[in-house]
Amino acid sequence: MRIAITGIGAISAIGRNCAETLQSLLNEQSGIGSMRVLGSVHKELPVGEVPFSDAELKQMAGIDLSEPMPRTALLGLLAAREAMQQAGLQNTDGCAFISGTTVGGMDLTEQHLHHYAQGQALDHIRLHEADSTTRTIASHLSPFAFTATPSTACSSALNAVLLGANMLRTGQAKAAVVGGAESLSKFHLNGFNTLMILSHEPCRPFDAKRNGLNLGEGAGYLVLEREEDAKIRGAVILGYISGYANTCDAYHQTASSENGEGAYLAMKGALEMAGLTPGDIDYINAHGTATPNNDLSESAALRRLFGSQMPAVSSTKAFTGHTTSASGGLEAAICVLAMQHGFIPANLHWSETAEGLVQPVLHTEHKPLHHVLCNAFGFGGNESSLVLSLAGTDLSETALPSSLTPIAAIEELDDSAVSQMVSGAEARRMTPQMRRIVAAARMVLQQTGITPDAILCETEWGCMAQSMRFLQDMLDNDEQQLKPTPFIQSTHNTVASLIAILTGNHGYNATYAQHPLSPSAAMMDIRTQMALGQIHSALVLQFDEQVESWDQVLAHVGDQMTPIAHAYIYKV
Repeated sequence: MRIAITGIGAISAIGRNCAETLQSLLNEQSGIGSMRVLGSVHKELPVGEVPFSDAELKQMAGIDLSEPMPRTALLGLLAAREAMQQAGLQNTDGCAFISGTTVGGMDLTEQHLHHYAQGQALDHIRLHEADSTTRTIASHLSPFAFTATPSTACSSALNAVLLGANMLRTGQAKAAVVGGAESLSKFHLNGFNTLMILSHEPCRPFDAKRNGLNLGEGAGYLVLEREEDAKIRGAVILGYISGYANTCDAYHQTASSENGEGAYLAMKGALEMAGLTPGDIDYINAHGTATPNNDLSESAALRRLFGSQMPAVSSTKAFTGHTTSASGGLEAAICVLAMQHGFIPANLHWSETAEGLVQPVLHTEHKPLHHVLCNAFGFGGNESSLVLSLAGTDLSETALPSSLTPIAAIEELDDSAVSQMVSGAEARRMTPQMRRIVAAARMVLQQTGITPDAILCETEWGCMAQSMRFLQDMLDNDEQQLKPTPFIQSTHNTVASLIAILTGNHGYNATYAQHPLSPSAAMMDIRTQMALGQIHSALVLQFDEQVESWDQVLAHVGDQMTPIAHAYIYKV
C-alpha cells in the first residue's frame, strides 16, 4: 500500500495558514522578533510568536470568547481544520486524530494556579493535561474513532505521523489527521532559559557563531490516507509518506551524543523503510536548533550517513523559531510545500562555517524535489526521521493481532525493593515515584533477561512533581534565579528516556499522555509495530505521581491523582 498526503495545515510566526507560510519562505521573511503576546518578564529574548491574542485566535476559529481553551488547542484547531478542508475530509468515521504536545494547557495553569487554590476558575483545571488539548481540538473538528497524544518533547508531532502511518498499514484507521501543536508559555521559556540555550538575537542554525535557539509556537498537521481511498474520494494527492523511524540516543536528558548515534539510526531507518539510498534524497529539513550541541551532533550524524552524497540541508527554525513539540508537524508541512512548489528553503542568518558542521543552503533555491528527509529530535534523545516523496513507495500492511499478554509484570514494589534496584547516588536525582518506576523497570528486565526493542510509557499527568516545583518557583520568584533540574525532569517522556539512558537502549522510544489510561495508546502502538514486524519485544511503563498541591486543586472538582508505577514486558 501507499500512504498519500491529501491535506496540510500550518500556523506559526510566518503565517496563519499554508499560503502565508509559503510566501514567507519564498521571500525569506523570518517571523522571529520581540515578544508581544506572552506576558513574560524576559522581553530581552526574541521569539517566534503567532501575532494574535487568544481572543483573536478564538474569533478566527469561530470559538465563543467565553469558552476556556488553551492557546495550544487554538493553534492546533486552526491548522488541523485547514488540513482537513484541503483534503476534503468531512466524514471522520473510522478516522484517527493524533496530536503531539508537551505544554498542553500550561498557559491557563500559569494564569490561574492561584485561582484554583481558592476554588475558582474550576473549568480550567482539567485543561492542564496534555491530552486535553487533543480532545479539545477533536471535539471542535468532527467525531474521531481514535485520539492519541504522543508527548516526546520536540519529536512529539513527528511521532504522531509515525503512529498514524502504522494505523493505516494495519487497517485500524481509514484516514489519520496527524501532527502537533504547542504554544509559548512562561514555563517553557524559563525552562529553556535555565539551560542557557536561548539566544538574545535571531538564531543562526549551523553557523560557527551560533549561540542558542529562539523559542516559537505553532501547529502543523497532515491528512494521511491510503492512496486508493484518496483516489476514490477524488482527493488531490500532495505527496506520500515513504519511510520513517524513531530511535533513542540513550545518552543524556537534554544533550545529544557527539557522534549523533540516535539521529543516525533514525535517518538510516527511515531511508531503509523507503528503499532509498542517501543519494536519492534531494533535501534535508534538519532539526537545526542553532544550539552548539545539537547542530554539531546532527552534523556528525548527517556526515556519517550521507558522506560525499550530502544533499541540500537547511533548518527552517530561523523562520519560525523552535516550536518544540509542534516542530515535526509544522516542518513536515513545510517539506510538502517545498516539494509541491519545487524549492529549498533558505537557512537564514548563516555566515560562517566551522569544522564538523554541515554547510546549509543560504538562499531559496528553486529545483524539483522528489524525496525529502525531515528530522525532529527531542529531549531524552528521542529521535524521529520521516521521508516524504512526490511518488509513493509501497509499504507492507497486515492485520492487527487480537490481543497481547505480558510475559512478566511488576505492579507492586516495597521500599526495600526500590532501594535494592536504585543506588543512593541515582536516587538523589529522582523523585520518590520516579525511583519506583525505575526500580520496577529494572526488576522486570532482570526477571526476563530481555533487551527490549522498544520502551513505551503511558501517563496521564506526566512528571508532575518536578513540573509543579518548577512552575511554583517560577511564579513565586517572578521568573528569576530558577534552577534547571526540575525543568529537565518535567517532560512527559522523562521516564521512558531515563530507562533508555540507564540501559543503553537505542530502540523505539515513545510516551503517550493519555486520559484515561485505558484504552491504552501505548498498547495499541506496540501491537501495531509487532504486527508489522518493526519490533518483537517491548517494555511498557505506566507512570503517574501524586503531588499534594495539585491534589488539593483537583479536590475542588472531586478528583484526585492516582500514583502508578507499573512495568510490563511483551514479546511476540
